[in-house]
Amino acid sequence: MNANNRLNLSAGIASASIALTLVALKIWALGGTGALSVAASLADSAMDLMVSIGGLVAIIYAARPADEDHAFGHSSVEDLAALGQSLFILLSAGVIGYAAIMRLFAGEPVPLTNESQGIAAMVLSIILTLALVLWQRYVMKRTKSRVVAADSLHYVGDLLPALGAILSLWASRTFGLETIDSVVAIGAAIMLAVGAIGIFRKAFDALMDRAADEETIAGIEALVREFPGVHGYHDLKTRTAGSVTFVNLHIELDGAQTLDEAHAIGAALRREILSAFPGTDVLIHKDPVGVEPHPDDPSRT
Repeated sequence: MNANNRLNLSAGIASASIALTLVALKIWALGGTGALSVAASLADSAMDLMVSIGGLVAIIYAARPADEDHAFGHSSVEDLAALGQSLFILLSAGVIGYAAIMRLFAGEPVPLTNESQGIAAMVLSIILTLALVLWQRYVMKRTKSRVVAADSLHYVGDLLPALGAILSLWASRTFGLETIDSVVAIGAAIMLAVGAIGIFRKAFDALMDRAADEETIAGIEALVREFPGVHGYHDLKTRTAGSVTFVNLHIELDGAQTLDEAHAIGAALRREILSAFPGTDVLIHKDPVGVEPHPDDPSRT
């Protein structure tokens, strides 16, 4: 295992360990306070635990080299895991939102207890989350891992529900405003649902071989157009699978040059694309300038 893979693995283990700690911490806080805002944060951490474990498994499995049965590697496992995780998130958001609405319109607010215990637990959870994010950012800069980047972004988004839980517990303890707890829980449930839909959409698009984002495609096109020895290009096709973007490309070269010279240009261009866009898998086909497609060839798209 190379240094980058070890760093990615360390980030995955740290993420899963912190998520497990946060779940235990928030279960303790929920048992003491009975606050739905804490329950929302707990559900978010439980989701984090699933995402982190899935990400850790994906890092380990996706790092496996291509084999006879998986010629393009194993990175699609990340998308399969994300689909299941997003459905779990939606279910959690629905349960929390329903409970919060029922409590909000029940008439008499449910009193909260042991607010100081809950606040202490949430403050500690924020500190642990920030420490994890800092380590993930360090790993991201070194390895350019999209799995670690996505996990880090998710944990940054988790800070808001935790802050909301602290606000509701403080308002209950200081002013006796128990209804704020339900309002914060509804807001957290909406955030969970929106995040889940985003995760589901991206994973579904990847499994359906959706093209890479427009910025990536435009960047590849700009690089190819300016590359020495390349007189044109066509049939640029991309698709994503987990954290890997597959790039297929036809380039047009001087037909009078030797095969060695043509190969050198194609290989140098491939290295340039891999350097500019880490996490890509590039396949380049070489055509002579002005060559006419054979009548039996599939039409270009």
